[in-house]
Amino acid sequence: MPTRAEAFALVCDWTQSESLRKHMLSVETAMRAYARRLAQDEEAWAVAGLIHDFDYERFPNDAQAAEAEHPAEGVRYLRGLGWPEEILQAVLGHAHYTGVARETLMAKALFAVDELTGLITACALVKPSKAVRDVDVAGVRKKMKDKAFARGVNRDDIVQGAEALGVALDEHIGVVLAAMQENAEALGLVGVLLPPAQPTSASTAISGDA
Repeated sequence: MPTRAEAFALVCDWTQSESLRKHMLSVETAMRAYARRLAQDEEAWAVAGLIHDFDYERFPNDAQAAEAEHPAEGVRYLRGLGWPEEILQAVLGHAHYTGVARETLMAKALFAVDELTGLITACALVKPSKAVRDVDVAGVRKKMKDKAFARGVNRDDIVQGAEALGVALDEHIGVVLAAMQENAEALGLVGVLLPPAQPTSASTAISGDA
């Protein structure tokens, strides 16, 4: 079983984009939360979440080829290192176009949290504070309905992922949101310090005769 440190070293070696690294950290965070919730191997689930997009920068796969580019290229590399097949199948399964069925809880959870972490991050970054602490479930649901917001996020994947896990959508959003809020510093979502609100001065002048 690869360690979290080994997985993160690969992420840093293969990925220079800070936002993409933060995405993988967000997915790791969500996978840890679901592993605890479902009494699964937290470290294995965390590693699967952390590594799932490590090859995306080198092999973006705009053509969505099933056996080339991301995630197939990365999985071939990891298989050569002797990584567990359960993790490799989960990584392959998080992309529809690979045609790999999501048969394990790990695979279903990875698919379910992947797009959702991106949506929650986008919700945080449009807040004046840019802080995930100021995001709530109702706000995420509202942004899901706004197709112009975070266009790259596949809403259907979020809904289908929750259904595959047997979790109500609001509950699913709540699980992932709470996990990201608890790990906000590592995810770069603590936000900025806003200046204190200035009190509105009400005029006390009285015009005219008493």
